[in-house]
Amino acid sequence: MIATLAIILTFQLVGEIVAQALDLPLPGPVVGLLLLVGTCLARPALAQRIRPATLGLLQHLSLFFVPAGVGIVAHWDLLRDEGVGLALAVVGSTVLAIGAGALAFTAVARLTGSEDPSALKDGRDG
Repeated sequence: MIATLAIILTFQLVGEIVAQALDLPLPGPVVGLLLLVGTCLARPALAQRIRPATLGLLQHLSLFFVPAGVGIVAHWDLLRDEGVGLALAVVGSTVLAIGAGALAFTAVARLTGSEDPSALKDGRDG
């Protein structure tokens, strides 16, 4: 299991190096995850090798929220002062994202000719 975790952390490190070297707008761990997924698709043996450790990590995923809770406590003064603005920004951006998704879905449905939801009941559209 330690070797598997070393593989995962190596991809995270490589992602961090690539993100910093290329000045990417993505965080290094995201780049590393994309590299890991691409490598697992190209080499299914790697996916099978890391599967037990990744399943173990997923079973304890709630532990990864502890640092976020610590961050909230550590920045409590900032949240107290700017909390209303942050809450409005989060709620507003969520509403805008849902609205944009609905509009995009409607536009694609119109372009593909499948506006009528009842037309999709039996697996046929339009």
